Amino acid sequence: MKIGLLAIAGVKIQTRKFIELGVTLPQFVNRSQVIAQLPSLALLTLAAVTPDDVDVEYVEVDDVEAFCRAPRLDFDLVALSTYSARAFDAYRVADACRARGSAVVIGGLHATVLPFEAARHADAVVVGEGERTWPEVVNDFRRGGKAGLKPFYREAHPGQLDIADVPLPRFDLLRRAAAPASRTDLAQTGEVHRLGPYNRITVQTSRGCPWDCDFCAASKLYGPRYRLKPVERVLQEVDAVRALWRRPFLEFADDNTFVHKTWSKELLRRLADREVRWFTETDVSVADDDELLDLLYPAGCRQVLIGFESPRRQSLDGLDTVNWKHGRHDRVLDAVAKIQARGVSVCGCFIVGLDADTPDIFDELRAFIDRSRLLEVQITVLTPFPGTRLYDRLLAEGRLLYPGAWDRCTLFDVNFRPRGMSVEQLEDGLMALWRDAWNADALAERKHYYRELQRARRGQSAEVDEAEERFALMRTT
Repeated sequence: MKIGLLAIAGVKIQTRKFIELGVTLPQFVNRSQVIAQLPSLALLTLAAVTPDDVDVEYVEVDDVEAFCRAPRLDFDLVALSTYSARAFDAYRVADACRARGSAVVIGGLHATVLPFEAARHADAVVVGEGERTWPEVVNDFRRGGKAGLKPFYREAHPGQLDIADVPLPRFDLLRRAAAPASRTDLAQTGEVHRLGPYNRITVQTSRGCPWDCDFCAASKLYGPRYRLKPVERVLQEVDAVRALWRRPFLEFADDNTFVHKTWSKELLRRLADREVRWFTETDVSVADDDELLDLLYPAGCRQVLIGFESPRRQSLDGLDTVNWKHGRHDRVLDAVAKIQARGVSVCGCFIVGLDADTPDIFDELRAFIDRSRLLEVQITVLTPFPGTRLYDRLLAEGRLLYPGAWDRCTLFDVNFRPRGMSVEQLEDGLMALWRDAWNADALAERKHYYRELQRARRGQSAEVDEAEERFALMRTT
């Protein structure tokens, strides 16, 4: 029995004028390449809970058109996991595989919030976290083929999985996916290679986020409870990556890494001797703890991504269930300064099109970016992802432009009528802001400031490692 784990990543923007502008902006191009090169941690984890006597292969589907014209025929069972922006592409791949005899299982965030839609393109749908249900899927198929599969596999207790029990992801499958067919097997050579086509390898330390923003879909998959892996368990995964790649760059694939400060400090201290560099996402409260900040750089952290969302306090009102971000608005500039002074750059994330945004929000954001001296900036449009409170509210208010147009869930395409401006004003203001923030000169100026900041911190004139400057590379839902 052979199982194919098919990953469909990347971003495909739909708005033509955005595409034409984006290819001229270095930071936009760089970000798109990074997103496309992130491996699917979900599929690698499924591989780890697959019975040992089953042959498993991880496949990156880079060209959906080409794959559908000539899909792989050697898989008995195919598993697909993707996010909303690529859901239609995943369905095309699924349909092509089924037409040629393979059974298809679809899971992931999009399938969890829209299981009946996904079921039109699959023999089975996994709803929620798949670590417990996937072995049941495989066993049902082995016993009865397609006919033995249930239409839906659901967790008995959603959001309650102890992630300490999740086995190590099959990182070795990435090496197989990237290696030429003639390469001698790692087990025979003991060689350790660079990352190949992957600019970073993902490791998960936690699941969930306590703030539950109305535009965030992650809680629909992971549930409302914030869950941590034991530090020792995280280190095992880090060491598994280090055994396969020389000087790996990691992304901690968390929604909010440093919520629990005591756990965070223990992890940082233990990472200090691992000689890995990494990126993660967190919230502004990371700057509240000077001891934690001092541990970041020695532990290998080179950039944190923080969702500031808006420079306008009124626009933050009501974004999360306890108005946490609204209450932290005045601390943002100080937080950026404290983090970057430690040698860790900040990628500040901002959303335009929030209900309190008016056309002058773009000038406010320009001024805020200049004052903050952020090394990296991510500017996206408010995006109504399926399953979120935001989507339900905009649908009820009749403000969705294209209901069900999941391929517009890119964080860049506009798919709703803003409250404080027209669609055209939102798109034109966004494009102008991208031009100003993402052009080569603006990026060079921010890098120059960051270099000077690090020279002052180190008390030397050496250039900041170019590899560390490439961490400006963001992840989208």
